Amino acid sequence: MIDKDEIKVKSLHKAIEVLNCFTEKPSLGVTEISEKLGLYKSNVHSILTTFKAMDYLEQDEESGKYRLGMAVFTLCRALGDSFSITKVAMPYMQELANLTNERVYLGIPDGDEVIYLESMYPAESFNLMRMLMGERAKMYCTGIGKAMLANLPEERIEDCISKNLTAFTEHTIVDKEKLREELKITKERGYAVDDMEHEFGIRCVAMPIFNKYGKLEAAVSVSGPSLRFDDDKINEFAHLLSKYVKKIEGRL
Repeated sequence: MIDKDEIKVKSLHKAIEVLNCFTEKPSLGVTEISEKLGLYKSNVHSILTTFKAMDYLEQDEESGKYRLGMAVFTLCRALGDSFSITKVAMPYMQELANLTNERVYLGIPDGDEVIYLESMYPAESFNLMRMLMGERAKMYCTGIGKAMLANLPEERIEDCISKNLTAFTEHTIVDKEKLREELKITKERGYAVDDMEHEFGIRCVAMPIFNKYGKLEAAVSVSGPSLRFDDDKINEFAHLLSKYVKKIEGRL
């Protein structure tokens, strides 16, 4: 939550608000941002031009619209590296990706959302590459999210569930009682399953990660096409996840 009383540099606040617009839509023009934030087009143009000069934004030559630049990616990488969980987990995530021949993701909780910190892919499987670093998703409809949500205090769970639950696919659980039951099952068996609830055609199995004090730190998942993820595979990957999560927790 932003404390507006602590915002001392108003021009910087405006600039960051402009940059934050790109978390909702990947490509934006001056007019769109101006209307969204209620700022003069000349101010928006100046901010965008400055971010472009600093490589935080890129501009499409044909449409004239802007998108995030490589400097943002560099910041995301630095943020990921600042989390000790990332450094500990990455080698084990790579081993897990090679063993399963699937994508492996690491995420942490932030309010009612997941922030993806890192992703690993099977060696030489460039066709599986998909950068999610810094991206967010709702907890209730993702494997990593449900794995963490199921292990949060009851008041946190209810706070997340009490909000409007959007159906991202026809499989998204938006009935609150069914979701409570799903989270109960998830906690009892020790892992979560995303059955095409966030993206159609994608299934995943995820498990929470706790530190030595028993505090929830993050969650890790194995994800891939639903055609490859039948129930036998889910069970197999859950067993592998359990082994590797214990290794990660042993070093936290």
